[in-house]
Amino acid sequence: MADTATLEARLSEAETALHDLMMGAKVVRCEYDGGSTEFTRTSEDKLRRYIASLKRELGQDVSARTRRVVF
Repeated sequence: MADTATLEARLSEAETALHDLMMGAKVVRCEYDGGSTEFTRTSEDKLRRYIASLKRELGQDVSARTRRVVF
């Protein structure tokens, strides 16, 4: 597991990539541990999952998602 500073840097980069993607960039790239991943509009949910996983590793609450009520 990476240290807190590394995880925070990755989270910041991923959130910036999500912002760029939402603002119309066709492809955004995130780099990590010598590798990289490209995200396109069609993989927005994958980028959001990556952000959520980084937040979990940092101990941040990611449970603010809307839940459907089932009767």
